[in-house]
Amino acid sequence: MTDSTTVLWGQTLAYTLYVLAIMAVMGWFAMRVTQDGEQKGIKPVYFYAFVSFLVVLAVSLHFITYYTIPWKSMDMHRATITPDKVFDISVAAHKFKLPADILQISCADKVLFNVTSGDLTYGFGLFRDDHSMLFQMQVVPGHRNDILWQFDKAGVYTIRSTEYSGPAGVDTILKDAVVVSCEKRS
Repeated sequence: MTDSTTVLWGQTLAYTLYVLAIMAVMGWFAMRVTQDGEQKGIKPVYFYAFVSFLVVLAVSLHFITYYTIPWKSMDMHRATITPDKVFDISVAAHKFKLPADILQISCADKVLFNVTSGDLTYGFGLFRDDHSMLFQMQVVPGHRNDILWQFDKAGVYTIRSTEYSGPAGVDTILKDAVVVSCEKRS
């Protein structure tokens, strides 16, 4: 599975270039609006060609980034996937309750995090040591809230609520609650 930091870097680069191209059109338009009408302007065919290029570029970016989302394939075939581990987690009164103090996971395991809320809408996010997010989902009371994930790198992850659930929600954190180990087998 592609790491989410790689996907984010690629999307940042692609969309930055796209926005710069759009800003070029806006700058050209602003320049033309403020000039005297006597000057020869750019031919409309060039303008429409550039706008058409931007449309094709935007659609292409969406198609390309759609195929780079790491969890897309697993979600598309979810009905046929049997998880290797299932963790039933509950959250209420701004506290996560795990089935064990530390959730031990092996690399390449397909893990289902089944999270239920007893009172408010919370988030369930796994964060790396550098505070970047690996994944997250919304946890709504009375609804199915689960996410299927396959880990491909060892690490220690913190669980945090990623939704606003009142002032006490800032402390809805379990540090170093998930440990993923990748043992090489010979």
